[in-house]
Amino acid sequence: MSQALFEYLLRLGDDRLVLGHRNAEWCGHGPILEEDIAISNLALDLTGEAQLFLELAGKVEGLGRDADQLAYWRDETQFRNLQLLELPKGDFAFTMVRQFLFSAWSHFLLEGLIQSKQEDLKGIAAKAQKENRYHLRHASEWVVRLGDGTEESHRRAQAALDQAWPWTGEFFLADDVDRVVAAEGLGVDPSGLRPPWEALVTDVIRRATLTVPSPPMRMVGGRKGRHTEYLGHMLAEMQVVARSHPGAKW
Repeated sequence: MSQALFEYLLRLGDDRLVLGHRNAEWCGHGPILEEDIAISNLALDLTGEAQLFLELAGKVEGLGRDADQLAYWRDETQFRNLQLLELPKGDFAFTMVRQFLFSAWSHFLLEGLIQSKQEDLKGIAAKAQKENRYHLRHASEWVVRLGDGTEESHRRAQAALDQAWPWTGEFFLADDVDRVVAAEGLGVDPSGLRPPWEALVTDVIRRATLTVPSPPMRMVGGRKGRHTEYLGHMLAEMQVVARSHPGAKW
């Protein structure tokens, strides 16, 4: 059980660590000053949530690793994040569409985790859900604004949706880890989240005058350590300071 819960917590932490880093790449590059601050705050929220999930993962593992060690001293194949989250930040439309799709999925996942029998996980989920409500509202408003805006913003929003949508199939793939933690009342089986997620995102997409894509699902395997070419490059940048000064205290 502890091994399954450890793996499950890594997934929760890695999703937010990787997406937080991608959003942080917008710092100083937002389309307007207000949004530059807003997306930086999204990145900070996600990174803070990642720290909590990874810290708990280290405690469950029982080998003395803390959140910093799990973040900076694992290699690419040891990360368990969804592949969509590691793709390059792209243009602003892609960043907002990706955030919207992930936050919509996280909304239902975190609602389930608030009922977890693991008290620490339950508490972290409650905190994360408060932040995720803002993330979902902010990103969905931008999707509508871009989709139902100018001809150019509509084109970019649709292109972003077409690019991101095929990767969302991985949101709902359940394996033995998911089934074990769900059966014990600790976690959530993601396979049951598709109907409410589709209802929520379809409503926003239609209000944005966009078209729901129907392309085939992309490669999956992030939960098993199989990633795109982009994660390794991102980790090299993210981990360089820690690995250049092993054991350093700040």
